[in-house]
Amino acid sequence: MHRLLAHTSIGPTIGTITGHYFNFLEPETSVITIDDIVAGLSKCCRFAGQCEGFYSVAQHSVLASYLVPEGHALEALFHDASEAYTGDISKPLKNLLGDAFVRIEKGIEKAIFQRFGLPYPMNPCIKVADRILLATEQRDLMAKLRDDEWASIHGVKPMVQRIHPMEHREAATLWLNRYRELTQEISLEMSLLEACG
Repeated sequence: MHRLLAHTSIGPTIGTITGHYFNFLEPETSVITIDDIVAGLSKCCRFAGQCEGFYSVAQHSVLASYLVPEGHALEALFHDASEAYTGDISKPLKNLLGDAFVRIEKGIEKAIFQRFGLPYPMNPCIKVADRILLATEQRDLMAKLRDDEWASIHGVKPMVQRIHPMEHREAATLWLNRYRELTQEISLEMSLLEACG
């Protein structure tokens, strides 16, 4: 307990599941691991939990990776990876929080993309995929709001495929398998399912 109190008094950090500290203001100095990312994304529910079923950012990210050209699939898989550390802040709240939060979020995104050798900023096709998913999520996960017109997805056609939310362990495995498929990486620093406990 002493170690945690001493460390957090130094700056804006959070502890991660692998036992490191993540610094929001200097993310590039932090240890960033696949295990921390997949644990955070698989336990983080989209829409602040205000949707039908538990629908994780991990599952959303995997779906995004299939909606973009193959050469951008890994970028799409990581497009919301900053939320492993910040949580999923809804767009209206982000707008209210202003430039400070956007700067922090962009700094985290950049650090993660650099850590995994991905181009940054992200390709515009990622935003297109995100909007298609948002239209699909509204249709499948927001029954009471599905007929509302959201300006950000006006005219966007949802996927034919329906979204079926999955529990966090299943979403973590799905994300990790997609990561391995795209990178051909077999070994990880620790057991994923232990990390996502």
